[in-house]
Amino acid sequence: MQIRLEDASRTMGNEKVIDNVNITFESGHIYGLQGKNGSGKTMLMRAICGLIHLDQGEIWLDDKLLGKDMEFPESVGALLENPGFMENDTAMRNLKILAEIKNTIGEEDIKNTMEALGLEPYSKKKVKKYSLGMKQKLGIIAAVMEHPKLIILDEPTNALDTQSIEKLNLLLQKEMKEYQPIIIIASHDREELSILCDTIYKVENGRVTLEVK
Repeated sequence: MQIRLEDASRTMGNEKVIDNVNITFESGHIYGLQGKNGSGKTMLMRAICGLIHLDQGEIWLDDKLLGKDMEFPESVGALLENPGFMENDTAMRNLKILAEIKNTIGEEDIKNTMEALGLEPYSKKKVKKYSLGMKQKLGIIAAVMEHPKLIILDEPTNALDTQSIEKLNLLLQKEMKEYQPIIIIASHDREELSILCDTIYKVENGRVTLEVK
């Protein structure tokens, strides 16, 4: 799959949150978006997911125009800001309900992804009693478990300890090796991105420029 942003721009209020962005993402690669809070990283990801529309320019997924030929990418898993779950259910119950929408994976797939990130699949603990780190893991699992063609993760290491970050890196490397998706990760930490990403882009005031390693 290929995703192309062509002259993409979006203004909110008096601020240009996406400013004439031209960038291409290809399957089989992990991309980093590095920038401070408010730089435009999240807005760019939301636009690629079809959650906000552009004022100008286009986003193409292969030969289909986002917002015209499709409202959302057909195969996408995303962690954007604070993931929402049914607080009075277990993690497994939440994930099974999500998986039933597309019905492409079974309980064993969910179990394997949970274990890979260090969550106990059959814990009776309700999500409302989860720590911030556990909720973050649950959001990542929900984004990755169905092996989508596009994985978008906004600050995925928030609230994760060092061991959990290592497990996340292994999970994404395994996903890339077996399924060759496009993975886009946003972070303020360049060193963190450099561990996984083939290509890192700097995002500042809605503009995107290639970082030279």
